[in-house]
Amino acid sequence: MEAAMGLMRRMPPKHVETALSALLSLMPDHSSDLLSQVDQPLQVLCDVDCGKEFILCEYNRDADSYRSPWSNKYHPPLEDGPYPLPELRKLEIEANEVFAIYRDQYYEGGISSVYMWEDENEGFVSCFLIKKDGSKSGQGRRGYLQEGAWDAIHVIEVAPEEEGVAHYCLTSTVMLSLTTNNELSGTFNLSGSIRRQMNMDLSVADGHLCNMGKMIEEMEGKLRNSLDQVYFGKTKEMVCTLRPPSELLQMKLPDS
Repeated sequence: MEAAMGLMRRMPPKHVETALSALLSLMPDHSSDLLSQVDQPLQVLCDVDCGKEFILCEYNRDADSYRSPWSNKYHPPLEDGPYPLPELRKLEIEANEVFAIYRDQYYEGGISSVYMWEDENEGFVSCFLIKKDGSKSGQGRRGYLQEGAWDAIHVIEVAPEEEGVAHYCLTSTVMLSLTTNNELSGTFNLSGSIRRQMNMDLSVADGHLCNMGKMIEEMEGKLRNSLDQVYFGKTKEMVCTLRPPSELLQMKLPDS
């Protein structure tokens, strides 16, 4: 199991689904552990009742149906699917409205979905999802971008309140995949994923949604910086070392 998880951590996001399917066939006894621990690229489905798209994941799935955060109905229809309690559903509706504004401000579009459910410790769990397809932005391709995808998964466990304070445990995963293509550099592919966790004890005076929003905003800032330094920074350093720009090749060292 440890070797399987190590392999999946190094797998490009667009190959995760194929690799996970192969591992499930090799390790059927660990299927539940693999499905719960391996994050897959997010898929999208349209809610025909309200005409809005929503994100599919393990947290809104029951059998082969997925619950829409907009209409609170399963697609395809499911008679005995689980639903959040009325009070939690009210918070879920508000979270989807607020998170859509956050998505537009930070991502300039894309699709977002928020799901909430009760846990065994009398608290609740929230899942905030964002999917941005960069290849479709800017009326098609942006610059040399041939394909591009950003999938963000934020899962927050909220413990019961104690004296006006609640404990929040945030686990965030970001999967990035992009492919560029031009005549000078040819085809270039960069993809990978990063996961981080954050724990905080916060006052609930401003509400759970405000606290969760602040944690997600802070975490996404850290993840973007890490991706910029690790993926883009190191890639740029390697490319410039192996294939230096033509203007550097034409430079000559000064005579001693």
